[in-house]
Amino acid sequence: MEFRRISRFPPYVFSIVNDMKIAARRAGEDVIDLGMGNPDIPTPEAVVEKLKEAVDNPRNHRYSASRGIPKLRAAICDLYERSWNVHLDPDTEAIATIGAKEGLSHLAWVLCGPGDSVLVPEPTYPIHTYAMILAGANVTSVPLSMGSDFFEDLVEAYERAQPKPRLVLCSFPHNPTTAVVDLAFFEQLVDFAKKRDIVIVHDLAYADLVFEEERAPSLMQVPGAKDVGVEFFSLSKSYSMPGWRLAFCVGNAEIVGALTKLKSYLDYGVFQPIQIAGIIALNECTEVPKQIREVYRARRDALCDGLERIGWDMIRPPATMFAWAPIPEPHREKGSLEFAKYLLQEANVAVSPGVGFGPGGDDHVRFALVENEQRIRQAVRGMRKALETDAG
Repeated sequence: MEFRRISRFPPYVFSIVNDMKIAARRAGEDVIDLGMGNPDIPTPEAVVEKLKEAVDNPRNHRYSASRGIPKLRAAICDLYERSWNVHLDPDTEAIATIGAKEGLSHLAWVLCGPGDSVLVPEPTYPIHTYAMILAGANVTSVPLSMGSDFFEDLVEAYERAQPKPRLVLCSFPHNPTTAVVDLAFFEQLVDFAKKRDIVIVHDLAYADLVFEEERAPSLMQVPGAKDVGVEFFSLSKSYSMPGWRLAFCVGNAEIVGALTKLKSYLDYGVFQPIQIAGIIALNECTEVPKQIREVYRARRDALCDGLERIGWDMIRPPATMFAWAPIPEPHREKGSLEFAKYLLQEANVAVSPGVGFGPGGDDHVRFALVENEQRIRQAVRGMRKALETDAG
Protein backbone atom coordinates (compact mmCIF):
# COMPACT_ATOMS: atom_id res chain seq x y z
CA MET A 1 0.00 0.00 0.00
CA GLU A 2 1.29 3.47 -0.88
CA PHE A 3 1.16 6.30 1.66
CA ARG A 4 1.63 9.31 -0.56
CA ARG A 5 2.19 12.07 1.99
CA ILE A 6 4.99 10.29 3.85
CA SER A 7 6.72 8.51 0.99
CA ARG A 8 9.46 11.17 0.93
CA PHE A 9 10.27 10.69 4.62
CA PRO A 10 13.53 8.90 5.43
CA PRO A 11 13.74 6.37 8.30
CA TYR A 12 13.36 8.22 11.60
CA VAL A 13 16.87 7.75 12.97
CA PHE A 14 15.97 9.11 16.41
CA SER A 15 13.67 6.13 16.95
CA ILE A 16 16.56 3.73 16.40
CA VAL A 17 18.49 5.16 19.36
CA ASN A 18 15.29 5.47 21.37
CA ASP A 19 14.41 1.80 20.85
CA MET A 20 17.91 0.81 21.94
CA LYS A 21 17.59 3.01 25.03
CA ILE A 22 14.30 1.38 26.00
CA ALA A 23 15.76 -2.11 25.53
CA ALA A 24 18.81 -1.22 27.65
CA ARG A 25 16.66 0.12 30.47
CA ARG A 26 14.48 -2.98 30.39
CA ALA A 27 17.66 -4.98 30.77
CA GLY A 28 18.46 -3.02 33.94
CA GLU A 29 20.99 -0.55 32.53
CA ASP A 30 21.11 2.98 33.99
CA VAL A 31 20.93 4.97 30.75
CA ILE A 32 21.42 8.73 31.00
CA ASP A 33 19.15 10.19 28.35
CA LEU A 34 20.57 13.31 26.72
CA GLY A 35 18.78 12.57 23.45
CA MET A 36 15.32 14.05 23.04
CA GLY A 37 14.99 17.76 23.92
CA ASN A 38 12.19 17.10 26.39
CA PRO A 39 12.47 19.66 29.22
CA ASP A 40 12.49 18.11 32.70
CA ILE A 41 12.03 21.39 34.63
CA PRO A 42 8.54 21.55 36.18
CA THR A 43 6.00 23.99 34.80
CA PRO A 44 5.59 27.04 37.10
CA GLU A 45 3.29 26.28 40.03
CA ALA A 46 1.06 29.31 39.34
CA VAL A 47 0.36 27.99 35.84
CA VAL A 48 -0.48 24.52 37.12
CA GLU A 49 -2.80 25.90 39.80
CA LYS A 50 -4.62 28.05 37.25
CA LEU A 51 -5.11 25.00 35.04
CA LYS A 52 -6.66 23.08 37.94
CA GLU A 53 -9.00 25.97 38.69
CA ALA A 54 -10.03 26.34 35.05
CA VAL A 55 -10.64 22.60 34.62
CA ASP A 56 -13.17 22.70 37.47
CA ASN A 57 -15.31 25.19 35.54
CA PRO A 58 -17.65 23.28 33.18
CA ARG A 59 -17.83 26.25 30.82
CA ASN A 60 -14.22 25.51 29.86
CA HIS A 61 -15.05 21.97 28.74
CA ARG A 62 -16.70 23.15 25.51
CA TYR A 63 -15.09 23.78 22.13
CA SER A 64 -12.73 26.72 22.31
CA ALA A 65 -11.57 29.17 19.62
CA SER A 66 -9.14 27.71 17.10
CA ARG A 67 -7.21 30.99 16.91
CA GLY A 68 -6.98 31.34 20.70
CA ILE A 69 -9.21 33.14 23.20
CA PRO A 70 -8.95 36.96 23.13
CA LYS A 71 -7.12 37.37 26.45
CA LEU A 72 -4.48 34.84 25.39
CA ARG A 73 -3.84 36.67 22.11
CA ALA A 74 -3.66 39.93 24.04
CA ALA A 75 -1.12 38.34 26.42
CA ILE A 76 1.27 37.32 23.63
CA CYS A 77 1.02 40.81 22.13
CA ASP A 78 1.76 42.34 25.54
CA LEU A 79 4.83 40.09 25.82
CA TYR A 80 6.14 41.36 22.49
CA GLU A 81 5.53 44.95 23.62
CA ARG A 82 7.45 44.40 26.88
CA SER A 83 10.26 42.27 25.55
CA TRP A 84 10.97 43.70 22.09
CA ASN A 85 9.04 46.98 21.94
CA VAL A 86 6.97 45.51 19.11
CA HIS A 87 3.31 46.44 18.71
CA LEU A 88 0.99 43.69 17.47
CA ASP A 89 -2.76 43.72 16.94
CA PRO A 90 -4.19 40.74 18.86
CA ASP A 91 -7.17 40.54 16.50
CA THR A 92 -5.28 40.41 13.21
CA GLU A 93 -1.57 39.78 13.88
CA ALA A 94 -1.56 36.94 16.43
CA ILE A 95 -2.94 33.41 16.53
CA ALA A 96 -2.49 30.61 19.06
CA THR A 97 -1.38 27.22 17.72
CA ILE A 98 -1.29 23.71 19.16
CA GLY A 99 2.46 23.95 19.63
CA ALA A 100 4.88 25.30 17.04
CA LYS A 101 5.04 22.02 15.09
CA GLU A 102 1.31 22.14 14.33
CA GLY A 103 1.48 25.83 13.50
CA LEU A 104 4.45 25.46 11.17
CA SER A 105 2.94 22.44 9.43
CA HIS A 106 -0.38 24.12 8.76
CA LEU A 107 1.29 27.38 7.79
CA ALA A 108 3.21 25.45 5.13
CA TRP A 109 -0.12 24.34 3.68
CA VAL A 110 -1.31 27.90 3.18
CA LEU A 111 2.01 29.24 1.88
CA CYS A 112 3.22 26.38 -0.31
CA GLY A 113 1.93 23.98 -2.90
CA PRO A 114 3.36 21.23 -5.10
CA GLY A 115 6.33 22.50 -7.08
CA ASP A 116 7.01 25.56 -4.95
CA SER A 117 10.56 26.07 -3.74
CA VAL A 118 11.59 26.98 -0.19
CA LEU A 119 14.89 27.69 1.58
CA VAL A 120 15.55 25.82 4.84
CA PRO A 121 18.78 25.54 6.89
CA GLU A 122 20.67 22.27 7.14
CA PRO A 123 21.04 20.81 9.67
CA THR A 124 17.82 21.89 11.35
CA TYR A 125 14.90 20.79 13.47
CA PRO A 126 13.19 18.13 11.30
CA ILE A 127 9.71 19.73 11.13
CA HIS A 128 11.26 22.77 9.42
CA THR A 129 12.07 20.57 6.46
CA TYR A 130 9.23 18.07 6.55
CA ALA A 131 6.42 20.57 7.03
CA MET A 132 7.43 21.94 3.64
CA ILE A 133 7.72 18.48 2.10
CA LEU A 134 4.25 17.56 3.39
CA ALA A 135 2.93 20.66 1.64
CA GLY A 136 4.46 19.40 -1.61
CA ALA A 137 7.26 21.94 -1.79
CA ASN A 138 10.82 21.37 -2.94
CA VAL A 139 13.40 22.18 -0.28
CA THR A 140 16.69 23.88 -1.09
CA SER A 141 19.05 23.44 1.84
CA VAL A 142 21.19 26.30 3.15
CA PRO A 143 24.27 25.07 5.06
CA LEU A 144 24.42 26.34 8.62
CA SER A 145 27.16 25.98 11.18
CA MET A 146 28.38 27.95 14.16
CA GLY A 147 31.00 29.80 12.13
CA SER A 148 29.23 30.18 8.80
CA ASP A 149 27.82 33.32 7.21
CA PHE A 150 24.24 32.11 6.94
CA PHE A 151 22.98 35.18 5.10
CA GLU A 152 25.67 34.88 2.42
CA ASP A 153 24.91 31.18 2.02
CA LEU A 154 21.17 31.98 1.86
CA VAL A 155 21.68 34.41 -1.01
CA GLU A 156 23.83 31.87 -2.84
CA ALA A 157 21.20 29.15 -2.36
CA TYR A 158 18.48 31.48 -3.62
CA GLU A 159 20.42 32.24 -6.78
CA ARG A 160 20.98 28.57 -7.62
CA ALA A 161 17.43 27.39 -6.78
CA GLN A 162 14.89 26.72 -9.54
CA PRO A 163 12.16 27.75 -9.45
CA LYS A 164 12.98 30.77 -7.32
CA PRO A 165 12.00 30.18 -3.67
CA ARG A 166 8.87 31.89 -2.38
CA LEU A 167 9.67 31.27 1.29
CA VAL A 168 12.66 31.16 3.63
CA LEU A 169 12.38 29.45 6.99
CA CYS A 170 14.94 30.03 9.72
CA SER A 171 15.23 29.67 13.48
CA PHE A 172 17.61 31.55 15.77
CA PRO A 173 18.82 30.60 18.33
CA HIS A 174 19.19 27.48 16.26
CA ASN A 175 18.48 23.85 17.02
CA PRO A 176 20.67 21.81 16.75
CA THR A 177 23.78 23.96 16.11
CA THR A 178 23.00 26.56 18.88
CA ALA A 179 24.04 29.34 16.46
CA VAL A 180 22.74 32.84 17.17
CA VAL A 181 22.33 36.00 15.07
CA ASP A 182 22.02 39.70 15.87
CA LEU A 183 19.35 42.16 14.82
CA ALA A 184 21.46 43.24 11.83
CA PHE A 185 20.97 39.77 10.36
CA PHE A 186 17.20 40.17 10.44
CA GLU A 187 17.52 43.63 8.89
CA GLN A 188 19.43 42.10 5.98
CA LEU A 189 16.91 39.28 5.73
CA VAL A 190 13.90 41.61 5.61
CA ASP A 191 15.55 43.75 2.93
CA PHE A 192 16.39 40.60 0.95
CA ALA A 193 12.79 39.33 1.21
CA LYS A 194 11.25 42.63 0.14
CA LYS A 195 13.45 42.93 -2.94
CA ARG A 196 12.64 39.37 -4.04
CA ASP A 197 9.01 39.17 -2.94
CA ILE A 198 9.50 36.17 -0.66
CA VAL A 199 8.03 35.31 2.74
CA ILE A 200 10.06 34.87 5.94
CA VAL A 201 9.00 32.36 8.59
CA HIS A 202 11.04 32.58 11.78
CA ASP A 203 10.84 30.06 14.63
CA LEU A 204 11.82 31.81 17.89
CA ALA A 205 11.54 28.72 20.10
CA TYR A 206 14.60 29.61 22.22
CA ALA A 207 13.94 33.32 22.64
CA ASP A 208 14.82 33.30 26.34
CA LEU A 209 17.52 30.62 26.41
CA VAL A 210 20.49 32.82 25.49
CA PHE A 211 23.42 33.03 27.87
CA GLU A 212 25.14 36.30 27.00
CA GLU A 213 22.07 38.48 26.36
CA GLU A 214 18.76 39.13 28.09
CA ARG A 215 16.92 37.48 25.20
CA ALA A 216 17.37 36.77 21.51
CA PRO A 217 16.34 39.37 18.92
CA SER A 218 12.96 39.04 17.24
CA LEU A 219 12.38 39.29 13.51
CA MET A 220 9.45 41.56 14.36
CA GLN A 221 11.80 44.24 15.71
CA VAL A 222 12.83 45.17 12.17
CA PRO A 223 10.73 47.97 10.63
CA GLY A 224 8.75 46.43 7.79
CA ALA A 225 9.16 42.84 9.01
CA LYS A 226 5.39 42.49 9.26
CA ASP A 227 5.16 43.26 5.54
CA VAL A 228 6.99 40.06 4.64
CA GLY A 229 7.00 37.63 7.54
CA VAL A 230 5.70 35.88 10.61
CA GLU A 231 7.33 34.50 13.73
CA PHE A 232 6.52 31.59 16.04
CA PHE A 233 6.91 31.88 19.80
CA SER A 234 6.39 28.85 22.03
CA LEU A 235 5.78 28.39 25.75
CA SER A 236 7.53 25.00 25.67
CA LYS A 237 11.05 26.14 26.52
CA SER A 238 10.70 29.64 27.99
CA TYR A 239 8.11 28.48 30.55
CA SER A 240 8.91 24.74 30.58
CA MET A 241 5.50 23.82 29.17
CA PRO A 242 6.37 21.33 26.40
CA GLY A 243 3.49 18.91 26.94
CA TRP A 244 0.91 21.68 27.10
CA ARG A 245 1.21 22.34 23.34
CA LEU A 246 0.76 26.07 23.24
CA ALA A 247 2.51 28.43 20.83
CA PHE A 248 1.78 31.47 18.69
CA CYS A 249 2.24 32.78 15.17
CA VAL A 250 2.55 36.57 15.01
CA GLY A 251 3.24 39.15 12.32
CA ASN A 252 1.86 39.68 8.83
CA ALA A 253 -1.92 40.05 9.05
CA GLU A 254 -2.62 38.37 5.71
CA ILE A 255 -0.55 35.31 6.61
CA VAL A 256 -2.03 35.11 10.11
CA GLY A 257 -5.47 35.43 8.54
CA ALA A 258 -4.78 32.61 6.09
CA LEU A 259 -3.59 30.34 8.90
CA THR A 260 -6.66 31.31 10.93
CA LYS A 261 -8.96 30.33 8.04
CA LEU A 262 -7.27 26.96 7.56
CA LYS A 263 -7.30 26.14 11.26
CA SER A 264 -10.99 26.99 11.48
CA TYR A 265 -11.59 23.96 9.24
CA LEU A 266 -9.17 21.66 11.07
CA ASP A 267 -9.36 22.17 14.83
CA TYR A 268 -11.12 23.87 17.72
CA GLY A 269 -7.93 25.07 19.35
CA VAL A 270 -6.10 24.11 22.50
CA PHE A 271 -8.19 22.88 25.47
CA GLN A 272 -9.45 26.13 26.99
CA PRO A 273 -8.07 25.58 30.53
CA ILE A 274 -4.60 25.33 28.98
CA GLN A 275 -5.13 28.63 27.19
CA ILE A 276 -6.26 30.25 30.45
CA ALA A 277 -3.18 28.89 32.23
CA GLY A 278 -1.03 30.20 29.38
CA ILE A 279 -2.29 33.71 30.11
CA ILE A 280 -0.89 33.36 33.64
CA ALA A 281 2.47 32.21 32.27
CA LEU A 282 2.78 35.18 29.92
CA ASN A 283 1.41 37.86 32.24
CA GLU A 284 2.60 36.82 35.69
CA CYS A 285 5.61 34.49 35.39
CA THR A 286 8.00 37.16 34.14
CA GLU A 287 11.02 35.85 36.09
CA VAL A 288 10.54 32.20 35.14
CA PRO A 289 12.37 32.32 31.77
CA LYS A 290 15.45 33.79 33.47
CA GLN A 291 15.39 31.07 36.15
CA ILE A 292 15.07 28.36 33.52
CA ARG A 293 17.94 29.89 31.54
CA GLU A 294 20.25 29.69 34.56
CA VAL A 295 19.42 26.01 35.07
CA TYR A 296 20.44 25.30 31.49
CA ARG A 297 23.53 27.47 31.81
CA ALA A 298 24.74 25.40 34.77
CA ARG A 299 24.06 22.18 32.88
CA ARG A 300 25.80 23.48 29.77
CA ASP A 301 28.88 24.32 31.84
CA ALA A 302 28.85 20.93 33.56
CA LEU A 303 28.77 19.17 30.19
CA CYS A 304 31.27 21.39 28.39
CA ASP A 305 33.73 21.47 31.30
CA GLY A 306 33.54 17.68 31.49
CA LEU A 307 33.98 17.13 27.76
CA GLU A 308 36.93 19.52 27.76
CA ARG A 309 38.59 17.50 30.53
CA ILE A 310 38.32 14.28 28.53
CA GLY A 311 39.67 15.91 25.38
CA TRP A 312 36.41 16.23 23.46
CA ASP A 313 36.61 19.70 21.92
CA MET A 314 33.52 21.69 21.02
CA ILE A 315 32.28 25.28 20.91
CA ARG A 316 30.46 26.19 24.11
CA PRO A 317 26.80 26.79 23.13
CA PRO A 318 25.79 30.47 23.32
CA ALA A 319 22.10 29.58 23.51
CA THR A 320 19.38 26.89 23.58
CA MET A 321 19.17 23.79 25.79
CA PHE A 322 21.52 21.76 23.59
CA ALA A 323 25.17 21.19 22.82
CA TRP A 324 26.26 20.39 19.26
CA ALA A 325 29.41 18.31 19.44
CA PRO A 326 31.65 17.20 16.57
CA ILE A 327 32.28 13.48 16.67
CA PRO A 328 35.84 12.81 17.98
CA GLU A 329 38.24 12.09 15.14
CA PRO A 330 38.81 8.36 15.86
CA HIS A 331 35.06 7.78 15.51
CA ARG A 332 34.14 10.22 12.75
CA GLU A 333 34.09 7.63 9.99
CA LYS A 334 31.33 5.78 11.84
CA GLY A 335 28.85 8.56 11.16
CA SER A 336 26.54 9.99 13.77
CA LEU A 337 24.05 7.12 14.03
CA GLU A 338 26.67 4.46 14.63
CA PHE A 339 28.53 6.74 17.06
CA ALA A 340 25.32 7.42 18.97
CA LYS A 341 24.72 3.67 19.17
CA TYR A 342 28.31 3.23 20.38
CA LEU A 343 27.86 5.77 23.21
CA LEU A 344 24.65 4.07 24.27
CA GLN A 345 26.22 0.63 24.31
CA GLU A 346 29.59 1.54 25.82
CA ALA A 347 28.81 4.57 28.01
CA ASN A 348 25.07 4.18 28.77
CA VAL A 349 24.52 7.67 27.37
CA ALA A 350 21.81 8.43 24.80
CA VAL A 351 22.41 11.31 22.37
CA SER A 352 20.75 12.40 19.13
CA PRO A 353 22.61 11.47 15.91
CA GLY A 354 23.29 14.60 13.89
CA VAL A 355 22.12 13.01 10.65
CA GLY A 356 18.58 13.15 12.04
CA PHE A 357 18.72 16.93 11.48
CA GLY A 358 19.82 16.50 7.87
CA PRO A 359 22.79 14.94 6.03
CA GLY A 360 24.88 18.02 6.84
CA GLY A 361 24.77 17.08 10.53
CA ASP A 362 26.25 13.60 10.19
CA ASP A 363 29.62 14.57 11.68
CA HIS A 364 28.00 15.77 14.95
CA VAL A 365 25.84 14.51 17.78
CA ARG A 366 23.47 16.61 19.86
CA PHE A 367 23.31 16.58 23.64
CA ALA A 368 20.05 17.75 25.24
CA LEU A 369 20.54 19.30 28.68
CA VAL A 370 17.58 17.49 30.20
CA GLU A 371 19.33 15.80 33.14
CA ASN A 372 20.66 17.48 36.29
CA GLU A 373 24.31 18.39 36.72
CA GLN A 374 25.14 15.28 38.73
CA ARG A 375 23.75 13.01 36.03
CA ILE A 376 25.56 15.00 33.34
CA ARG A 377 28.86 14.51 35.19
CA GLN A 378 28.05 10.80 35.44
CA ALA A 379 27.47 10.76 31.69
CA VAL A 380 30.87 12.37 31.08
CA ARG A 381 32.55 9.71 33.22
CA GLY A 382 30.88 7.00 31.16
CA MET A 383 31.92 8.61 27.89
CA ARG A 384 35.48 9.06 29.11
CA LYS A 385 35.78 5.32 29.81
CA ALA A 386 34.23 4.45 26.45
CA LEU A 387 36.55 6.75 24.51
CA GLU A 388 39.64 5.73 26.49
CA THR A 389 38.85 2.05 25.99
CA ASP A 390 38.52 2.55 22.29
CA ALA A 391 41.71 4.59 22.11
CA GLY A 392 43.60 1.87 23.94
